[in-house]
Amino acid sequence: MTQATGRRPNMRKLIADEFMTLDGVVQAPGHDGEDSDGGFQHGGWHMRHMDEMSTNWVNKTTLETAGFLFGRRTYEIFASFWPTAPDELATLADVLNNRPKYVASTTLNEPLTWQNSTVLDGDVVKAVASLKEEDGGDLHVVGSAQLTRTLIEHNLVDELRLLIDPVLVGGGKRLFPDNGTFRQLRLADSQVTSTGVIIATYTTAES
Repeated sequence: MTQATGRRPNMRKLIADEFMTLDGVVQAPGHDGEDSDGGFQHGGWHMRHMDEMSTNWVNKTTLETAGFLFGRRTYEIFASFWPTAPDELATLADVLNNRPKYVASTTLNEPLTWQNSTVLDGDVVKAVASLKEEDGGDLHVVGSAQLTRTLIEHNLVDELRLLIDPVLVGGGKRLFPDNGTFRQLRLADSQVTSTGVIIATYTTAES
């Protein structure tokens, strides 16, 4: 998370939005087969917990986003769905299709087929730091666990928004590294949905 002393007051914030199990796993929340790396067999664990409150929260968070950051896998999942999303998702589709999208990838090449998408050139840490210096609203990194971990490790994430589901999956990809690093956070907001999901927003303790 970004230290307050290293961030200008008018700098764009970088916000990480993550679905997470109670045991800290962020792998394949959306559907079965989304990401089966490591033999993961519990894809889709999040969707059964969506209710009106969490849906409204996701909608609000998406609508306020000025631009998106994605890792390659998450980007390809989104790019295969949102350009042809059903009419009932038109509001979200409009935001996701038309606002800038930046992709951290060493394998994708431009031009990308999903409109308003750009591959970040060179070192991803330097590229994201440069994006934060530009004029504009806040940027959101969605899912993209590997990318988000890198950005947290380099103090580029200003706010962490978690939907923590009341489920244990016993293993899988986790957002936070097991490397002994201590980071103090401040709980800025929290609420609990009808299905037991904790929606928690964290910032640095100094923010």
